[in-house]
Amino acid sequence: MADIMAKGIYLAGGGSLLRGLDLLIQEEVKIPVKIIEDPMTAMVRGAGIVLENLDRLSETLAGTEELEPPK
Repeated sequence: MADIMAKGIYLAGGGSLLRGLDLLIQEEVKIPVKIIEDPMTAMVRGAGIVLENLDRLSETLAGTEELEPPK
């Protein structure tokens, strides 16, 4: 929470391009909000980085058992 308060919220993805969304969130939560550079491809680029580094990131990724629906 301290990092978010100090650095702000960064918006990514197509929804971040909705006109005025960043300003609305900023007014409501009183935390700086920024739209990242090239938000439309950020999620895909991030997923690509994870896939290229699966061996190093495997311990931090959620396991498939956590994705199973409750019985």
